[in-house]
Amino acid sequence: MTVAAWLGRRAVAALVTLLVASVLIYGALRLVPGDPVLAVSGGRRLTPGQIEALREAYGLNQGLVQGYLDWIGGVFRLDLGTSMTYQTGVTSLLASRLGVSGLLVAYSAALAIGFGSAVALVSAVKGGLVNRVTSIVAAVTTATPTFVAAIGLLSLFAVGLGWFPATGAGSGLADRLWHLTLPAAAMAIAAFGVLARVGNAAFAGELGREHVDVARGRGVSGGAVIRRHVVRNALAPMLTIAGLLVASLFVGTAVVETAFGVDGVGSLLVSSVSRRDFPVVQGIALVAVVLFVLVNTLVDLALPAIDPRVTAGGPAR
Repeated sequence: MTVAAWLGRRAVAALVTLLVASVLIYGALRLVPGDPVLAVSGGRRLTPGQIEALREAYGLNQGLVQGYLDWIGGVFRLDLGTSMTYQTGVTSLLASRLGVSGLLVAYSAALAIGFGSAVALVSAVKGGLVNRVTSIVAAVTTATPTFVAAIGLLSLFAVGLGWFPATGAGSGLADRLWHLTLPAAAMAIAAFGVLARVGNAAFAGELGREHVDVARGRGVSGGAVIRRHVVRNALAPMLTIAGLLVASLFVGTAVVETAFGVDGVGSLLVSSVSRRDFPVVQGIALVAVVLFVLVNTLVDLALPAIDPRVTAGGPAR
């Protein structure tokens, strides 16, 4: 298969995935029991005429098919509708919060990938007791729920030691990174464990290959062997799992942002679900799916460049 054909297939697959996801997102929320107009009323009594006017304003009086077509048409124009709670455009509402959530996800991904890869490589090279201890730590962190990690970090480093602020996102890059350190660490803990386990297996597998022994027999230094023959060849599985984890971190912001009082997309999702603000929930869900598909597509495109054994659309040889 040529590269152009493979790229075409990937683009079609991504578009089909997004289309199916959009149908499921819209349909699932429209089929939820209850009337979202009641959330807009704030507990006030509304006349039948007022209820009908609100349903018409938010497109709730339309059939499922027509409502979806109108909504997806707006999506293509970058119009995700109007928030029923904030009375403002969902697109602008998300845009004002994506910066904080994006930085949180990037910070968390850097911590997880950096520490996970380093620990995996050291444990694979050292072996023995170091490898056993690392395996235990990786298993424990992988099984640690995000909300448990958040509570533990808050109790120790914010309340107990007072090293980091307990709530808020800060202002300015340096202050924002300081405020987001604990939330990013809470999100990164489970991802760190997964990367450490996968990376350890990948690095250990490459260390046992014949070409590594040949390179050592030829007098190539240990550092050069690690860089050229171990790390490079183990990057493909590491990049694949890292892409999946980075895409999933966006969903994890809901728990962490709520726990740490960060005004981002995750906390907006939690409040919108409780208020039955369907347009906002639909918009956030769609953005999450788009990011997931985009990250995984970029990983697929990067694999052949990182590992020459991987061909477009084919396995490593």
